[in-house]
Amino acid sequence: MALFRRNKTIQLNADAVAKYSDKVAQIPDDLMARCPKCHKVYFTKQKPEDYCCMHCHHHLPFPAMERIDWLVDEGSFQEINADLWNDNPLGFPKYSEKLAKLQEATGLKEAIVTGTARLDGHALALGVMDSRFVMASMGTAVGEKLVQLFDLATAQGLPVVLYIASGGARMQEGILSLMQMAKVSQAVARHSAAGGFYCAVLTHPTTGGVTASFAMQGDVILAEPDATVGFAGKRVIEQTLRKPLPDDFQAAETVLGYGFIDQIVPRDRQKRLLAQLLTIHEGGKAE
Repeated sequence: MALFRRNKTIQLNADAVAKYSDKVAQIPDDLMARCPKCHKVYFTKQKPEDYCCMHCHHHLPFPAMERIDWLVDEGSFQEINADLWNDNPLGFPKYSEKLAKLQEATGLKEAIVTGTARLDGHALALGVMDSRFVMASMGTAVGEKLVQLFDLATAQGLPVVLYIASGGARMQEGILSLMQMAKVSQAVARHSAAGGFYCAVLTHPTTGGVTASFAMQGDVILAEPDATVGFAGKRVIEQTLRKPLPDDFQAAETVLGYGFIDQIVPRDRQKRLLAQLLTIHEGGKAE
């Protein structure tokens, strides 16, 4: 009977192993992905144009340039400050190498893309943060690009739409990163004082110093479904309060209930709603 209990194995010769290894090496690392909500696997090339899961419609991370192409009128986007970035102002160990790798992987110089565009014929200043780049954290370059975007919008009488996603301030730039909170907030205030309209669209996740500054300064604050919106992380708050918190306490839907968000807007409705808001505030002037 021992014969039937023996584990059966397949012996591969060295040539077969080498051939198999070569084929495995040819498979791209990003060939497939798993939806974090429904956990179903999909081919990355099969993602819909709006980067929503084809199974459950969960809003997946949206690369900045792809989101811009999806959102605005074809051929209307004109990027500004494309080459603006800051290489390790505090000499943080291995930070320069990390930035170089991310720039190569994403094709971006920094965690935000800014420029002017048209949406349904309406001129606007647009900024889109990209969570692939150091979790879209706010360093000196991100802050400077935002300030220049708002100042341009103020000078030209343009409304501003920001798609925001961030892990907060960038620790590798220390106090210089934290200073961007006040710096950008002042630019937002100048734009508002001039009568400019600013719409913030919060995506997953919007946290830290970004939430504590320009993310919550919009005339209208929208959010995508299931986006995490908060300042400190859940674990930090629980350790401070010494009390457990519900799993959804920083979900956009919960934040909406407390009045910090005006509306939850799925991607299939965002173009139409933003066009309506731009029509109401034509020329960037908030009535």
